[in-house]
Amino acid sequence: MTEPTPHLIAATRDTGPSATTVRTDRFRKDIAWVAAPLAAGVITGFLWWVLAPGGGNVLSGNPGLANPSNPDSWLPRDLTLAALMVLDGCIIGLTLDGRLDGPGAGRRFGFALAGGAAGALAAWGVGLLAGLLWGPAPEPGLGPEYGFTLRSYAAILLWPAATAFVTFALALFGVLSRKPVK
Repeated sequence: MTEPTPHLIAATRDTGPSATTVRTDRFRKDIAWVAAPLAAGVITGFLWWVLAPGGGNVLSGNPGLANPSNPDSWLPRDLTLAALMVLDGCIIGLTLDGRLDGPGAGRRFGFALAGGAAGALAAWGVGLLAGLLWGPAPEPGLGPEYGFTLRSYAAILLWPAATAFVTFALALFGVLSRKPVK
């Protein structure tokens, strides 16, 4: 006798304009976890081209590595992108810390990982585009694989992997630092 009837429960659900506003605000916040890494990916791609051998060659400054067709420049170029991807992933993971409590934590984490993957692909694409626009013309006798390219595609996975690792480590330290209940 004390339990409510189903028709009364359905009538008490909020389906008015305030429920739509809450869903819209949540959607905007969730999309920010994809849009921010995507925008950071554009900047990262440009930085990759500026810093890496075969591109702007700012890091090494070695004139022998300035030619993107030089096989000696391939590993440092890939490592430059890998370092930038890890840095971006760590920043997103640190930003995500503190937002993994409460409702929607898994959703935010999923959007952050998807944003990291989108940002990594954007960085790769922008770096390649910068190499085509501002880099030296490729030598046709060498083939299309010579030039400002990425040789190790696993570097693209480092952004979401770093985000996941930093999030895991911070969550683990958060659990371990809590005082036990006596």
